[in-house]
Amino acid sequence: MSTFVLVHGAWHGAWCWYKVMPRLTQAGHEVYAPDLPSLGRDRTPIAEISLDRWADSICKVIEAAAEPVILVGHSRGGIVISAVAERLPKRIAVLVYLTAFLLRDGETLLEVAQTADSSLVVPNLVVADDQASMTVRDDAVHRAFYGACSLEDVVLARMLLAPEAMAPNLTPVHVTDSRFGSVPRVYIECLRDKAIPVALQRRMAHSAGCEIVASLDTDHSPFFSTPGPLVDSLLAPKFQLRYQP
Repeated sequence: MSTFVLVHGAWHGAWCWYKVMPRLTQAGHEVYAPDLPSLGRDRTPIAEISLDRWADSICKVIEAAAEPVILVGHSRGGIVISAVAERLPKRIAVLVYLTAFLLRDGETLLEVAQTADSSLVVPNLVVADDQASMTVRDDAVHRAFYGACSLEDVVLARMLLAPEAMAPNLTPVHVTDSRFGSVPRVYIECLRDKAIPVALQRRMAHSAGCEIVASLDTDHSPFFSTPGPLVDSLLAPKFQLRYQP
């Protein structure tokens, strides 16, 4: 049995893992999917949000676990799991970047995101008047995130997406070879992603020396569109070997 901690991406919450969690649980694993502060059911004011605040919240989950965890980050969740690995390298068995931002030391998410000319997210960002948060234009949400998803899941997501704090996405990620670099890490790419195009996914993985262990022929939201293949990838023998105690 392993312990999984699932970190959601921008605008989302723990709700996005609702098809993945039961599959991992039924396979005999412990699974935790917390809401990051200010997202999902958490009501922390956006003005109080920072990358450190998000990392703190995940560190608490990991420190309460009985064993080193498999830490999965989707999309923007990638910067959160990198920050956590820098703090708690010995408490993480493996980092899994699921079509996620895997940044080098000193990079910010927004500057890297802006290098992807074909992304449907960057040109459709709407920044709040106070510059504290951002959303995505409603008419772009379906195409950017859920192109291969069912209508039911698209409707669910539209009801639950929340404004995303700007501050963490403008904060340089700080990672070192001695701490973050000591944690095994792998990448799961999504071939039809319109939010983080596969070319950018591969460039980030290559720059970080991170092996791509699975390629899912789907959109940016495999937790909705292909939950079975996603869980199969997480539980594949070649992947499991990477976090055997």
